[in-house]
Amino acid sequence: MSTENEGGLPASGQDGTSRPAEGEPGVSEQPRETAQMPTVPAGQPAPPAAGTPEGGPYAGAPQDPAGAPTAQTPPVRPSAFSAPPAPGVAPAGPYDGGPQGPQAPYGAYALSPSPEPKPRRGAAGLVAAVIVAALVAGGVGGGIGYWAANRSGDTTVSASANPKDLNRAPTSVAGIANRALPSVVTINASGSQESGTGTGFVYDTQGHILTNNHVVAPAADGGKLTVTFSDGKTYNAEVVGRAQGYDVAVIKLKNAAGAKLTPLPLGDSNKVAVGDATIAIGAPFGLSGTVTTGIVSAKNRPVASSDGQGSPSSYMSALQTDASINPGNSGGPLLDASGDVIGINSAIQSTNSGGGDPFGGGTTAQSGSIGLGFAIPIDEARYVADTLIKTGTPVYAIMGMSVNMNYDGQGAQISTSGANGGSAVTAGGPADKAGLKPGDVITKFGDTLIDSGPTLIGAIWQHRPGDQVQVTYERGGKTSTTTVTLGERKGDSD
Repeated sequence: MSTENEGGLPASGQDGTSRPAEGEPGVSEQPRETAQMPTVPAGQPAPPAAGTPEGGPYAGAPQDPAGAPTAQTPPVRPSAFSAPPAPGVAPAGPYDGGPQGPQAPYGAYALSPSPEPKPRRGAAGLVAAVIVAALVAGGVGGGIGYWAANRSGDTTVSASANPKDLNRAPTSVAGIANRALPSVVTINASGSQESGTGTGFVYDTQGHILTNNHVVAPAADGGKLTVTFSDGKTYNAEVVGRAQGYDVAVIKLKNAAGAKLTPLPLGDSNKVAVGDATIAIGAPFGLSGTVTTGIVSAKNRPVASSDGQGSPSSYMSALQTDASINPGNSGGPLLDASGDVIGINSAIQSTNSGGGDPFGGGTTAQSGSIGLGFAIPIDEARYVADTLIKTGTPVYAIMGMSVNMNYDGQGAQISTSGANGGSAVTAGGPADKAGLKPGDVITKFGDTLIDSGPTLIGAIWQHRPGDQVQVTYERGGKTSTTTVTLGERKGDSD
């Protein structure tokens, strides 16, 4: 068992001392009482007319069973997924139209140190919000798809409609969708106790499919994975590698010799600008091949996520989009106006009006999009995917310190104590070598303004082991800067 979480930071225990965090991205939290949490939808199949009941918000920052810290979450409502007491982005739920096995409810939440969002320090007073979003794979059931299919025959096409009068140029949405749909797949994952439906896309001609970890998690331990293309062809698949902290996974088609595979072109998420057009493709609520459009509504949005079943949290510095994304879209591509992939759709935030057990024991229902979707930037996902294909094991950049996730000031505070009463800064680690000490408050990491622990984790994970990053911090009322050379940790903690 590793003594560092995904970001290289040990987690704090409830007794005031720190203990190792497993699966967290290099940050840990100080002891704190868990706040009462509203309920969240469970992801049970709903009747066609009902659609998707909504989920509820979380308050508080409990720890998962592994001891990994969870981000502090002011009350803001979840969506398709409910996370553990910590900031949670829950994974995808199943779709088969019938009774499901035990499932985690899904919910999306917004995190910030106080009910009123705090302005970032620096340029134009940007408002920072750490989102605990709901993972969006899985959903209501076959009933909706059946109803939609029956209704599709009732439409009348005008005889005057001339294709030449329609905008179906290669650069139009129709043109981009026509090229991309054959490379987008619907993934069904089933295990001994749960199943789920999500999306993925062709990564290379060797049969590798890129998707979210939470989409394939149900089949990770001896379960079954199937991949269905837009032409109806279905293949069995196997997991090549999973990175729980990044929420990225790579699977590979079996017995697909001779299959014509066209990888989707990958863009540059660093060059994306707010306002750029976006196209999302996936299988919301089991409706494969669904295309929706929108814009990039924000960049570098801190998002914390969990599967709602006590697993370590995932963190990302996400692309935010208002393209409609719902349960089942998880793992699908977010495309730009050129048809290049700029992100992997992973989570949503939405309101909630349902009831039930936020930890998966009650009867709840998944809610849908309110125009706040979050995608893992493709630059980060590409690095993770290439590492998984090469070694099967994820690699995380770390600072070698513990972070107080209960700190409500402006910045990310290094914990005052670490695991078993030891130091919160690992001796000889990257933070120690850079002169950082317990209690220091980090306010800037590279070009990123830091307003919380989750923001720092997301920023760390955008870098690679060995990167040198300038860090601004406060100690005793004085602001200083130092340079940190990031270390590495291989593999997800159990």
